[in-house]
Amino acid sequence: MAFYPLNARRPGDLIRTNVTLKGLYSKARELERLQALVNVVMEPAAREHCRVASLRDGVLRLIVTDSQWATRMRYQQKRLVRQLQAYTEFRTLTKLHCKVQPPLIQKAGPVRRMKRSKVASESLFETAEQVTDSALKGALERLARHHADD
Repeated sequence: MAFYPLNARRPGDLIRTNVTLKGLYSKARELERLQALVNVVMEPAAREHCRVASLRDGVLRLIVTDSQWATRMRYQQKRLVRQLQAYTEFRTLTKLHCKVQPPLIQKAGPVRRMKRSKVASESLFETAEQVTDSALKGALERLARHHADD
């Protein structure tokens, strides 16, 4: 038998009844629609770097990932405005404004792997045999076994 608190409601019911959530949801849907239209006229390489922030008073505000894309959007501003004005949502559009905001999660760089060889493994084993310090000898042998695995 499951326990449900008395005030528990389905998410769909909350969106339809709560005025604040209803407004946020409609604004999110509007921004999603504007983003889809901007993606139609934007060059494919720029789509992942530009997000629609708002459309107010004839100014379309875009959030771009870095200054390079902001500059490219400024160079294409006249063309983009002209093409976007063909859509009813953008008929009052007069200007683009770009704000640079780097992504919160940085992409990890490529992992560089060290090439391992039998010769290196054998050389490490031979060096370990010559060493008198037991800690160093153990470390060299572990490293040699690690190289021998490939």
